[in-house]
Amino acid sequence: MSPHEIWTLLTAVREQAPLIHNITNFVVMNNTANALLAIGASPAMIHATDEVEDFVAVSQALVINIGTLYSEQVAACKLAAAQAKAVGVPWVLDPVGVGATPYRRTVASALLRMGPAVIRGNGSEILTLLSSPRLEQGVSAGEGRGVDSLHGSEAALDGARRLAQDRGAVVAVTGAVDYVTDGERVAEIHNGHPLMARVTGLGCSATAVIGAFLAVESDAFIATVTALAVFGVAGEVAAGWAAGPGSLQVALLDVLYTLDEPTLQAKLRVAV
Repeated sequence: MSPHEIWTLLTAVREQAPLIHNITNFVVMNNTANALLAIGASPAMIHATDEVEDFVAVSQALVINIGTLYSEQVAACKLAAAQAKAVGVPWVLDPVGVGATPYRRTVASALLRMGPAVIRGNGSEILTLLSSPRLEQGVSAGEGRGVDSLHGSEAALDGARRLAQDRGAVVAVTGAVDYVTDGERVAEIHNGHPLMARVTGLGCSATAVIGAFLAVESDAFIATVTALAVFGVAGEVAAGWAAGPGSLQVALLDVLYTLDEPTLQAKLRVAV
């Protein structure tokens, strides 16, 4: 993928302002909404079971993040995913901390069967999902430390390929290097900065940004590579401005909002 192709899709997000329905966790809700706004999309954080189906039907993409699970949210996730499949709205699954508890594994296993277009996780999360459908029995090949990964992204690449083939989805495993695969194609994104790991929820924001690009690009592989490339470049530029994690968080929003084609072209490091 060329920088110009990536820029064209970023321009499409900014021009179309797609509505992205997020069922996400309380820790990152504000960050996620602001990242979507900064990139040009329109975020909605709709969790109530009474309206999630109606809202999915008017959205251009759905993002489901299992970071802070509770029973009504799980019900909302299942209703929303089923509706997305029924009406043809693409959706993204972020299996935050899936290896931490049996409950989390059971929920993730159920959502995997509901046909996400994209799955994004860290190395441990992706390796845990690969053990599905045995997740319910407590099998957790990639169990992490809470929501933190104990496996690098490269260690999970083969697993990501198998998961993509098994689920018919694009799988993104993020870390020092981000890998995206549909089971056949593989892309490596070498953008980003270590300081990004010091800000809670940036991975969740990256997942939401995938939703924004999925809304304007029907090829989920291209949409996911583009989203992670743009997010990684923005993080890299923001880290150059920031004194620490607090200012990085603010700077990242500013860079997502102001990112231009020359900067993208100069910084982009993607291999497909």
